[in-house]
Amino acid sequence: MSLYDSIRHLPLHIDGYYLEPLEREVAREFTLKRTVVVLHGRGEEGRGEDVDYDPHVQEAFQADEGKLPFAGEHTLESFSLLQSGQAEYRRWGIESAALDLALRQAGLSLGEAIGREPKELRFVVSTRTANVPGWLGLYPELRFKLDPTPEWTDEVLSTLAGRGNVDVIDLKGQYKGTVVDNPADPELYRRIAEAFPDAWLEDPDLETEEARRALLAHQDRITWDAPIHSVEDILNAPVLPRTVNLKPSRFGSLKALFEAYEFCEQRGMGAYGGGQYELGVGRGHVQLLAALFHPNAPNDIAPGGYDALDPEPGLPESPLNVEPAPLGFRRAVD
Repeated sequence: MSLYDSIRHLPLHIDGYYLEPLEREVAREFTLKRTVVVLHGRGEEGRGEDVDYDPHVQEAFQADEGKLPFAGEHTLESFSLLQSGQAEYRRWGIESAALDLALRQAGLSLGEAIGREPKELRFVVSTRTANVPGWLGLYPELRFKLDPTPEWTDEVLSTLAGRGNVDVIDLKGQYKGTVVDNPADPELYRRIAEAFPDAWLEDPDLETEEARRALLAHQDRITWDAPIHSVEDILNAPVLPRTVNLKPSRFGSLKALFEAYEFCEQRGMGAYGGGQYELGVGRGHVQLLAALFHPNAPNDIAPGGYDALDPEPGLPESPLNVEPAPLGFRRAVD
């Protein structure tokens, strides 16, 4: 039986839904807005988080609260099919809430439904380069995922690499027309690949011959994130990866996500998880999934607090004990 088969036929009774707005200042003069979808039925609630980055999309969704035709008797699969027209982030928020509700109505946790036990979760922290010393002053064993820029001098590279605690370099070459675009820089690619011989090289832009040549000797360390929304995307990647970043919200549907988990396991392909700056229950969702499917990987899903504007003390350290709730798709602390 496939992974998805283990949950697809779960009955799902929905009386209605409501929305909970969330927001947080995550950068100087930038407030992130998110929406928690709460489905309810038979005395239970299922919760999921829409992680769309556009504040206007979130505001419009919240303004239309109660207008979506969710109420009724479904299976998890039939309800999923009804969401096929939704954008991926919205669909993930709705389907993760549906999974949570269906499991709670069935008296199951996700681990019980799929026959897996979550394990301690290894995580890395994605932060600004300037913050690395401050974080290490508080948490000397912390490991990182870093975003390079053309301003990284040989001295910066030497200092960062010398600490031996960078697991992933996110080149961000697959983003086009966004605020985080990082155009291909073959010379920077070469310098980074040589400076960090053990780090994964995520999302290079390999459209030019120069960029491909710069990373030719390091292809076995190339991994992908932004383009991956399905198994087909993994197979069609410019370089077939040995490991890949599976962000649940990019897949949208539970079916597509579970197919990707199964594909990686069957092919012997590694996987690690990434978040989307979840502000609510969504962070627990991605942590629980990682603890079930790829706990011993450079998962970029650190607990809340590691995404603060400045380093702060008293946070849980890696590896993280991801204790699941007795019922549903959520952590015990959510």
